[in-house]
Amino acid sequence: MKVEIRLFATLRDGRDKVLEMEVEENTTVSKVLDIFKIKQEDVALLLINGRDGKFDASLHEGDYLSLFPPVGGG
Repeated sequence: MKVEIRLFATLRDGRDKVLEMEVEENTTVSKVLDIFKIKQEDVALLLINGRDGKFDASLHEGDYLSLFPPVGGG
């Protein structure tokens, strides 16, 4: 099944901004992070289809996953 992964800020380093990928049915967000070698602690906010998501949530055909790192400033 196809899903879209949208990476923001530092999570884009060395990667594309938007990636379309084939994954197995019911692949979890955690599995996608493993594929991209992104640690859970490096993700401050994750959205599935624009709604709050969880690391153990399963993805479905046509879903889009948005990943945001913690933001600092001052």
